[in-house]
Amino acid sequence: MLKKSNTSGSGSKTGSKCLKIRAHHLCCIQGFQGYGYSPIFVANLKAVISDLKAFPSRPLELVSECDVICESCPGKRECTVQESPISGRLKSMDLVVIEKLKIKEGTIMEADKAFSLINSQLANPSDINEVCGTCKWRQKCLWYMQEER
Repeated sequence: MLKKSNTSGSGSKTGSKCLKIRAHHLCCIQGFQGYGYSPIFVANLKAVISDLKAFPSRPLELVSECDVICESCPGKRECTVQESPISGRLKSMDLVVIEKLKIKEGTIMEADKAFSLINSQLANPSDINEVCGTCKWRQKCLWYMQEER
């Protein structure tokens, strides 16, 4: 879980630390309403979101593997197994996002730019369904349910 910084601004040491984020989590972060796999997972995701709001220029490394959000997921062990169906489905979601954003895995960009990019590149229903179609949270996700981007 991220710890709250006592300093502010993107120039602070905490504000400039690069976070590893699964590419599909760029959607999840924007649609989160407080639901999750466990209370610890929900608290961690809230902390990540709060941190990104406080430091919108924080660099993010966009990946297709476990990230700072996954760290507190009760299913993390299963998702780290390469042959797991869940792991494969999540990686597929990440790779679709990476392809739609026209970036390479491991690309580092500021959080606000990453959110702007995903909202401009995943703007039509077929793209969104390609990424989120199998997600169990889509009916509770504000980003998924949003009609206009």
